[in-house]
Amino acid sequence: MKKALKITGKILLGILIILLAFILVTFIYHRIMLHKEKPLLESPLGQMVEVDGNQMSIYTEGEGDHTLVIMSGGGEISPILGYGTLYGKLSDTYKIAVIEKFGYGFSDVVDGERDFDTILRQDREALQKAGVEAPYILCPHSMSGIEAILWAQKYPDEVEAIVGLDMSTPKSFTEEELADGEKTMVALYTFLRESGLGRLVLTDSTFPDHYDRHEKEIYKALTFRKFANKNMEDEITHLADAIEEINSADKPDVPTLLFLSDGKETGGQTWIDAMHDYADGLTDARVIELNCGHMVTEEKPDEIAAAMREFIAGLDKPQS
Repeated sequence: MKKALKITGKILLGILIILLAFILVTFIYHRIMLHKEKPLLESPLGQMVEVDGNQMSIYTEGEGDHTLVIMSGGGEISPILGYGTLYGKLSDTYKIAVIEKFGYGFSDVVDGERDFDTILRQDREALQKAGVEAPYILCPHSMSGIEAILWAQKYPDEVEAIVGLDMSTPKSFTEEELADGEKTMVALYTFLRESGLGRLVLTDSTFPDHYDRHEKEIYKALTFRKFANKNMEDEITHLADAIEEINSADKPDVPTLLFLSDGKETGGQTWIDAMHDYADGLTDARVIELNCGHMVTEEKPDEIAAAMREFIAGLDKPQS
């Protein structure tokens, strides 16, 4: 029995040594690649503007009588690339502006609190400095729906309408989810980034077909340098406060078009019910249910673009 335990112990020790050696090699390779990838990030895809002494990226494309502001979901490493499938179908008619919040895309990772009032103030200032003037049609994906609602509550003259791209609403999250703040998941992602093990997960085969090689290289370089950084982590911890602030005031009654996923990648029926609950009581609101996952802009871009065009055309009609 003792001999068997000794053999088992040696085997486990050997496995542990091999595993630690593998992680060490991966970590060293990761550091080498970070240095090699640095030039990819020296030419931002968007315009860089100074906000609070740091650099924020705002990308613009197209011209038109309406300005669509694309607002990223939590953790989307490259909003400019990640939502291009949709806004590329709309920029022939409308002006597009993509916000890369601090910690996202080419924007700096910054110190300080990431409460939603601060994020909103910084995003508004960045748009103004980039020459993107209100009013805006806010197009939030996922967690940025909370910021969009706050925006419409606090600055109604700046918000012409909201187009939710499977956006979060005040009842999208359970109390347990808000209390936990997805800390376990963030810790895992941080470990994958810092150790370099994430490079084994994100490969060329994981990208949609429309990404060209250069775009893939930029996206990977941003991911391995910034994914699950402290800014992304901190904003999650402020969700509950932002929702409480929203609930302390009336719903912003602006024209609203809400695209809704099947809920399987988010909160299931809770997510679906929350979307319908938010639309209920608004003067001009429509929910379009899509039989797809949470990244609706990738899975249903043609359907979304067509419905958005119809919705925006309705904004131009005189109200009876």
